Amino acid sequence: MTNKKLQDIKYSVLDLAAVKEGGNAAESFQNSADLAQHVEQWGYTRYWMAEHHNMPAIASSATAVAISHVAHHTSTIKVGSGGIMLPNHAPLIIAEQFGTLETLFPGRIDLGLGRAPGTDQTTAYALRRHLDSNAENFPAMVDELRGYFNPELTTGIRRVRAFPGEGLDIPIWLLGSSGFSAQLAGRLGLPFSFASHFSPNNTLGALDLYRRNFEPSDTLDEPYAMVGVNVIAADTDEEAERLATSLYQQFLNIIRNTNKLLQPPVDNMDDIWMEHEKHALQQQLGASVIGGPEKVKKHLQSFLDDTQADEMIIASQIYDHEARLRSYEIVSEIVK
Repeated sequence: MTNKKLQDIKYSVLDLAAVKEGGNAAESFQNSADLAQHVEQWGYTRYWMAEHHNMPAIASSATAVAISHVAHHTSTIKVGSGGIMLPNHAPLIIAEQFGTLETLFPGRIDLGLGRAPGTDQTTAYALRRHLDSNAENFPAMVDELRGYFNPELTTGIRRVRAFPGEGLDIPIWLLGSSGFSAQLAGRLGLPFSFASHFSPNNTLGALDLYRRNFEPSDTLDEPYAMVGVNVIAADTDEEAERLATSLYQQFLNIIRNTNKLLQPPVDNMDDIWMEHEKHALQQQLGASVIGGPEKVKKHLQSFLDDTQADEMIIASQIYDHEARLRSYEIVSEIVK
């Protein structure tokens, strides 16, 4: 296999619509629109938003609405979900929502699907009521959803149809942090996005499963793999390391279940985390790329060498909006 260079692949943005300490959701959405406008100019391919619930630090719970907001404020960049947690929803509702988005923004909408709840079990019950649609039903739910867009994929007569939705060509991606969705995406011939930004140890195994199980389809002739990566870039290594402490604190809050908003950077994480927590974060955030331009370039190329990805989708949990913009700008300069 010929090794790819950074200039050979595409780059995209994963926005968790972080609500920061001292801010609010309205500011978060303003920042999302502003970031999307900038990365559109810098040549990024797509801008994805994620579904999470019962998390005060993440504003994109109504993901389709947030996607519409970003699409309204941009003109060419693809906008989509990274992802919609399909077991939380009736597939018909997602078909109608994304059919509406595609109708409003033709050719610009992606539908990335995950099978995790994106929340705790109590909140999952509040979302699904009877919890009938669990992760084990995910393949059937994907089939049902695809059938609403393309009735030829279904057998028999479908009495329920999606309007808007039916007949629209909306790219469907499967997302995963393990091997389940990798195999399913390969079998269906769909593009696959792996969450290496929080599950780095499973990355290469899942990508191998996807590629080995891939069957050509009307969607793809060959596998197309995108990998998520945390990137905190700044003009110096030292400044990037400091900015990254907001990301560390966010994951620490998840471990501790403290539900804090995105925290400002600190000078010394040793004042905050315990040794076992530091080890846990290093396991979960091990693939993060943090540093000045030269260090980021070197580490991104190494990550690409390992994964041979077709695209990287970059998450940058940075407290200061201007510093976050600068991080994405640095990456765009590196990969030109």
